Amino acid sequence: MDVLWRLPVIDGPVPWIVYALSIVLIITLLARKVTPRWLLRAVLGIGVGAGLGFGIYLLVNAMNAMGSPLPHEVGVWVIVAFAALGLAVVSLWDSKVWRKIVAAFAIIWFALSGIIGINAFYGLNATFGSIFGIVSGDAIPLPSPQPSQTNAGPLYKTWMPPAGMPEKGTQGTQVIPGTASGFDARPAGIYLPPAAQVENAPALPLVIMMMGYPGNPDPSYIGAVLDDFAAKNKGLAPIVVVADQIGNGSDPACADSQAFGNAETYIKTDVVDWAKKNLPIIQDPKYWVIAGYSNGGGCAIKYGAQEPGVFKNILDISGEEFPGSEDVDGITTNVYGGDAAKFDASKTVNILAAGKGTYQGVTAVFTVGGSDPGFIPAAQKVSAAAEDAGMTVSYTEIPGAGHVIDGLNGGLQAGFAVLYPVLGLSAPQ
Repeated sequence: MDVLWRLPVIDGPVPWIVYALSIVLIITLLARKVTPRWLLRAVLGIGVGAGLGFGIYLLVNAMNAMGSPLPHEVGVWVIVAFAALGLAVVSLWDSKVWRKIVAAFAIIWFALSGIIGINAFYGLNATFGSIFGIVSGDAIPLPSPQPSQTNAGPLYKTWMPPAGMPEKGTQGTQVIPGTASGFDARPAGIYLPPAAQVENAPALPLVIMMMGYPGNPDPSYIGAVLDDFAAKNKGLAPIVVVADQIGNGSDPACADSQAFGNAETYIKTDVVDWAKKNLPIIQDPKYWVIAGYSNGGGCAIKYGAQEPGVFKNILDISGEEFPGSEDVDGITTNVYGGDAAKFDASKTVNILAAGKGTYQGVTAVFTVGGSDPGFIPAAQKVSAAAEDAGMTVSYTEIPGAGHVIDGLNGGLQAGFAVLYPVLGLSAPQ
């Protein structure tokens, strides 16, 4: 079954096979004797399906159910998929048995095609399993931790890569238990850069990364970007833990709650403690980064604002203004027990205001897509609050990027361009 979950559904032949079979199914359903009755039924099926898809698209946007407006490309996919579903449904009537079987199969296949098409547009779930929140992948062997090791100076000055060092990092998974939190997290993604894969490897900076909601702790995106940076910097890159702040249920809003579990304690305590004990990282928080994309970006700046002594560097990529901003009423009730004042105190700008003067030496990087109007105001507001509170702030809008893969990749590239010198991995610019 793991082979199925690992099927690539963005790159490679799988998406094209799915789309091609969909076209074959449509042709098969239409290839029958045309009668006025059948023609009317087919037109109604396609028309009603397309109308239903368009209505769902408009409703989701009107309710802001996804936290940001769905792009027009998603609307096209929804309309086309529902139009095809309508054709398949009406093909179940007044048809031979084999056509009924084809139509029933087509209903499932058209739904799958729509899901894969929309996912490919966003570009954030690379495998079939990740679409459904299933983490697949081999457990990665970890280098021996070296808690007592200290580097003699900035790594870009002192590190000389040995012969035979791998050209790229390696990725895999590790289970990080919720020892203190009891949180039911999925396995974390791990990225080990080239410099971590050699004998007598140096202690390296640490990045704790969180992805969006819905989403998966997938290290492939940050791993690919850091491979590019490592190639230009003697194999040096941070060790990355892509931790699961979502769990197996609804969005916990980066908080501890009876409803959704202790997500905050899991990231801030369990993941941090596990990394310190199990990874060959520099133990000084000056070289640690708390990072995130979208939902994870909102968590990253919140946790960084709460714990300036633990997270000296923050990377917020297309983050929310505050965790739970997409469902204020639901989060107030389910996470904060109806206590609106407690929820208000948890909002990032209020945490920053309360901690003003305690952020000396904290670097915060904010990025957002230049074509992501739903998140630009949040990035501007929170970055301004962080600067006012005393953090060293960098703000970048990625030209032409939306709230999809281009925003994530562009944010990672812009973010680490700022953070590499801070982490001692490249010379100051």
